Amino acid sequence: MSTQVDISDLAKGLELARALIRCPSITPANAGALDVLQNALETLGFTCHRMVFDGDDSAPVDNLYARLGSTAPNFCFAGHTDVVPVGDGWTTDPFSAEVVEGRLFGRGAADMKSAIAAFVAAVARFLDKNKKPSGSISLLITGDEEGEAINGTRKVLDWLVERGERLDACVVGEPTNPTKLGEMIKIGRRGSLNARLTVFGTQGHVAYPHLADNPIPRLLAMLRAITATPLDQGSDHFPASTIAITTVDVGNSATNVIPGSAGAAFNIRFNEQHTGESLTDWMRTKLDKAAGGCDYELTVRVSGEAFLTPPGPLSDLVSGAIKSVLNTTPELSTTGGTSDARFIRDACPVCEFGLVGLSMHKADENCAIADLDNLIEIYHKVLDGYFIATAKP
Repeated sequence: MSTQVDISDLAKGLELARALIRCPSITPANAGALDVLQNALETLGFTCHRMVFDGDDSAPVDNLYARLGSTAPNFCFAGHTDVVPVGDGWTTDPFSAEVVEGRLFGRGAADMKSAIAAFVAAVARFLDKNKKPSGSISLLITGDEEGEAINGTRKVLDWLVERGERLDACVVGEPTNPTKLGEMIKIGRRGSLNARLTVFGTQGHVAYPHLADNPIPRLLAMLRAITATPLDQGSDHFPASTIAITTVDVGNSATNVIPGSAGAAFNIRFNEQHTGESLTDWMRTKLDKAAGGCDYELTVRVSGEAFLTPPGPLSDLVSGAIKSVLNTTPELSTTGGTSDARFIRDACPVCEFGLVGLSMHKADENCAIADLDNLIEIYHKVLDGYFIATAKP
């Protein structure tokens, strides 16, 4: 089936969403999704830049940056065309983009190809009304948000800096609403830290424990040391930070052997009172004390720092657009996992608003077509409000 969309009706959004979903762009594959998007954007007058980034230990990723206009301010829509693997349990073909009883089904329907189609449709409506922005509109679309997030948004942002281009405000189209459209805007995200702790001992016979050095009791004591007391009580915009042990591994199938090492992994979701570095220092202090001089190894990977765009002009703008279309006032939240907004926050004020996330990453992922229509109109009003507010007298 063709992945091309009828570009004469971009302002409706549905056919572009279906064309994107029909591209099986499982991370980090592009599978034609960015070609479909580029075709639509160039029809609207955007200048498109495609860039492939890779690294020694990471797969190459195709990215797209498109800009309409050359002057400031530059309002950006950001998102990703990559999707998670399909999995089992689907009642429709996950890449056929079927419409059933007013809902669009397919991998990416909620997270977040439909929102990308809404970006384009909103721009089409804006241009039909205003002819051109009093500044620039851009889209930053990556192909590895669902993966390692190494060769996508943050490298595109570096490329923009090298070119001397600036983003002045950004809306990311992640599915932020828990149950219905208009419930929630994300104005920040918690940080995420993954750690692996390995404690070393000496293997031996269980009948002669005094001749061995069992690492398991020390591992348990060290885990207790970092989980016994809450990290904090939360803050004005963030819940309390949490530590979750995700696995304890010994790998010992013998009943008569004390193992030579034992390991565990855990994740810390943290608020703006901490950084990855401060938490690593805190862990090492706690673990050193609990280890009692034993040999251990701690490896830490920070996938994102906590960040916050304080309530202000951008969140007010998006809230106002939601209120105008849906007659509801959204909650300003920092809940959930990580997103590429964690990179964009260093470039400009950013918030996230998209579709309902109930079905994301599940079988039969879907979105209501009525929600897609309303999302398009919300994004349209965001553009209208932004360029009115920033227009020079």
